[in-house]
Amino acid sequence: MAVPALTIALVAGSLQSPVYAQDAAQDGPLQHGVVPRVQTYDTNQQLVTATHGMVATAQHLATQVGVNVLKQGGNAIDAAVAVGYALAVVDPCCGNIGGDGFMTIHLADGRNLFESFRIKAPLKATPTMMQDSAGEVVKGRSTTTFYGVGVPGTVMGLNEALEKYGTMTRQQAMAPAIKLARDGYKLLPDDVRLLDTSTKYFAEFPNVAAIFLNHGQPWKAGEVLKQTALARTLELIAKDGTSAFYDGPIAAAIVKESDANHGLLTLKDFQDYTVQWGEPVECEYHGYTIVTAAPPSSALTMCQTMQIIEPYPLAKWGYLSAQSVHYFIEAERRAFADRNTYLGDPAFVRNPVDKLLSSEHAAKLRASIQADRATPSSEVKGSLGEFESTNTTHYSIVDGKGNAVAVTYTLDGFFGVKQMAGDTGFFLNNDMDNFTSKPGVPNQFGLVQGKANQIEPGKRPLSSMSPTIVLKDGKLVMVTGSPGGSTIISTTMESVLNVIEYGMNVKEAINAPRIHMQWYPDEIFAEPGAFTADLEKTLITMGYKIRPVGHLGDVAAIVVNPKTGKLESVNDPRYPAGLSAGY
Repeated sequence: MAVPALTIALVAGSLQSPVYAQDAAQDGPLQHGVVPRVQTYDTNQQLVTATHGMVATAQHLATQVGVNVLKQGGNAIDAAVAVGYALAVVDPCCGNIGGDGFMTIHLADGRNLFESFRIKAPLKATPTMMQDSAGEVVKGRSTTTFYGVGVPGTVMGLNEALEKYGTMTRQQAMAPAIKLARDGYKLLPDDVRLLDTSTKYFAEFPNVAAIFLNHGQPWKAGEVLKQTALARTLELIAKDGTSAFYDGPIAAAIVKESDANHGLLTLKDFQDYTVQWGEPVECEYHGYTIVTAAPPSSALTMCQTMQIIEPYPLAKWGYLSAQSVHYFIEAERRAFADRNTYLGDPAFVRNPVDKLLSSEHAAKLRASIQADRATPSSEVKGSLGEFESTNTTHYSIVDGKGNAVAVTYTLDGFFGVKQMAGDTGFFLNNDMDNFTSKPGVPNQFGLVQGKANQIEPGKRPLSSMSPTIVLKDGKLVMVTGSPGGSTIISTTMESVLNVIEYGMNVKEAINAPRIHMQWYPDEIFAEPGAFTADLEKTLITMGYKIRPVGHLGDVAAIVVNPKTGKLESVNDPRYPAGLSAGY
């Protein structure tokens, strides 16, 4: 199915995926009526096909690392770990060992697995730590100070996945990342553009400026960026394993920096950290099985939305028709209201997953949608009744053995808090912003959340990261996911719907304009080209507010062609530094 040519607009000075600037705490969200500066990309990128394996990531060198691992006989999990460490070097804004993430796995033997390596709040954390003495949220405290740093989970997450389901040694999997950090890599224009988004912040911290500025000046395309401090850190992890990070010199360096900057982290926080293995969330849609991340991810919001819209003839109505947009947006509005009211860390909150994903609940929400008007978000509440206490990157990998891995991991904001601990060489997260700083007050992504996601000692914050795998009759159909803060759910879901509902191939599905609704703010976020002038008038007449945004997400997807059985992928043109490749 043909889709409209896509003109992609970028918020001035930024290539990031979320609707709001990653520096929202400083610069504020996009303003109403402000049309972003437009930069057009060629959407005629070549469709990539492969038989033995495929890797799609946000950075071309990381993709090549993954493909090489597969060629060497490694499986998808080996490649996922190698890519995860490589992205920490070549995609420092978003790839990380100082943050966290989720991994969704489909094994060749048919098992579906989910690993959460989400950050944990320090044991000294309190529900009101982001507020002043008057109870007001302090602007920037959760995003630019050490109060925003949670205990990182990526190193333990990658290492445990490799130990349980990989075939390579840790040293083998980490060798490419160590080489890239030690020897450096030549910066392309898109790499420099990413660094330029935060140059003014790098200059504030000598240990950061020593790496990410070239003698005080921004790096230029063609120059070689070496990260010897990060290479030493990676070498230590490769040698001594997870303990080097959580019970050794790396943890000590982070705690020392936290203390110096009035943070809350302690050595015990690191020693107590664990990753969580469990079952992914699964739901059915028109004969397909959607396999996605479980809480503390809120990816079930995608399943809930899809179950609400499943009876509607979206394909008949047409892609981005008035009817399909209306019912999709109204379903999202209701699902996000539930997300923001009920979901949280399952160790602290009883997540009503079965109720939220029940057919009865979907029917109830569906019945509340009016055919000819938008429902104001003020009229939509968490639909189970009152609550009772209870920058990111994505990559997808498929190997020739039948294993598939979807990983989304994050520092939260672009380059996290933009600070490093001593000479460790990696950026620290500001994922504490994902908690509810105060019920009813939006975070940097505009999400208005409730008590279920309040800050508590040792708790993991709710996340929108949604690494997703689609199956049909137990066979792989698609691996997909995206960065983008709260918009991840919409972007990932639309990539799936474009393939299985609207019959698009992977290139069309990725290029297609995207929309998003998250309950509050009460607006449809829309990429350029999403709505014709007539459709926009119709939606406004129905009561919708439309907010033009630069772009939504960066889909890294792999699809199995149903006719040839070959793997197909293409890089999202919104993020030209990325690459899809296979063999």
